[in-house]
Amino acid sequence: MGKYIQGVSLAVLLASFPLSADEVRVAVATNFIDVMTQLSRQFEAETGHKVILSSGATGKLYAQVKNKAPFDAFFSADEARPLLLEQEGVAVPGSRFTYALGKLVLWSPDPDYIDEDQSALREQRFRFLSIANPATAPYGRAAREVLEHLGLWHQVRTQTVRGENIGQAYQYVYSGNAQLGFVAKAQVYRQGEYADGSYWQVPDALYSPIIQQAVLLKDTEAARALLDHVRSPQAIELIESYGYGAEAGAPIARHAH
Repeated sequence: MGKYIQGVSLAVLLASFPLSADEVRVAVATNFIDVMTQLSRQFEAETGHKVILSSGATGKLYAQVKNKAPFDAFFSADEARPLLLEQEGVAVPGSRFTYALGKLVLWSPDPDYIDEDQSALREQRFRFLSIANPATAPYGRAAREVLEHLGLWHQVRTQTVRGENIGQAYQYVYSGNAQLGFVAKAQVYRQGEYADGSYWQVPDALYSPIIQQAVLLKDTEAARALLDHVRSPQAIELIESYGYGAEAGAPIARHAH
């Protein structure tokens, strides 16, 4: 009887994991790397698959995908590149979906630097303002749009330091090399609270929506399972806890062109 029970237990254990664990290689926009790391750990624990993450600016990751980098999925910081990959026949048709809506924040580690009127920004009382590169990073594009709306873009251009991606833009501010900067809300927000310092959550009306979409590049069972996990209620709750918009997991039809 004891041997039978042990055999059943072993069978149940084996059935809970795939017969052969697979690797899923994922290109992920820098703003989402912390969340994706946690989601990957959840997924690995549940499935036995291994997730390998590579982060960077969306534009650079897109170029790598186009040059046949061995990724199975792409989590972009915009909707434009996943749509292009779909149109170019690189992505798996019908796999594209919105996983997060990004939010832009002006932040400084100095608690007294940014006030309700953003006077330090408007009066250019800073040596350097950090932004991500508008040409390759959607959060950088959004920062430029905000500055243009405020009539400040041409005045502050010589005072901007540009990170290759939003992670580098954040590091410039965090390290003190720039006094303030436009960063992703997810970099300075956790579980309902902002990091130490001062901030201005930029009104959505001042920049184009940062609709972050993911797409499947190789149609494997493990990669599909990962994308399904990211759309699960558990994952969406985690994504929202980082300050992303509430439409995570929304069908692509809502944002299709």
